Amino acid sequence: MIDLAQLIDPAALVIVGGGTLLAATLRTPARDLARAARALATLHRAPFRSDALLEQVAALSRIARRHGALALDRSVIADRDVARAVAAVVDGAGSDEVSALLADARAARAERHRSAADAWAQAAEVAPAMGMVGTLVGLAQVFASMTDPAAIGGAMAVALLATLYGAVLANLVLSPVAQRLRSAARAEWFERGRLEGPLAALAAREAPVRLGRAA
Repeated sequence: MIDLAQLIDPAALVIVGGGTLLAATLRTPARDLARAARALATLHRAPFRSDALLEQVAALSRIARRHGALALDRSVIADRDVARAVAAVVDGAGSDEVSALLADARAARAERHRSAADAWAQAAEVAPAMGMVGTLVGLAQVFASMTDPAAIGGAMAVALLATLYGAVLANLVLSPVAQRLRSAARAEWFERGRLEGPLAALAAREAPVRLGRAA
């Protein structure tokens, strides 16, 4: 039976964990690191679905048909992108303007998601290299301790466990986080694309009515 206590070496942990964190900090802008950290809170959530928002847009369309687009100004909309699109409809934006607004917001959101996932992917690339660094440090200690057999065991532990920590950290922690974030981002990209058509249609229907009334 494996004694897990034998697989814990503080020096190897510091080299791999600290080295990976330092490399990620140096390679990634602070803003993207903050996004990557905040993205951890989304891992337990279900993939984004636009069904509820599509139902709300349909309800808003019925309200606008009965009472005019200005009545939408009193609507409570939790989703920021949809709220901005509806506000644009109330202000008289046409379908092309609303579509462009939603497309820009969708692209900006996708870029934020990409930067967060990339930060975790880059850390996954670095972790095995830090494991190799720990291995080299441990081997250097082995050769430096050839006259002290009691110290060789500890140095070999650093050399072997550093490689283990780097592989485990990269393949069982960092890379899976990056992949899950990318999968969630792809799902949200598709789902938010479903919102553009109904909102553009709402803008196309309401803009001519307001222009006609103004004339």
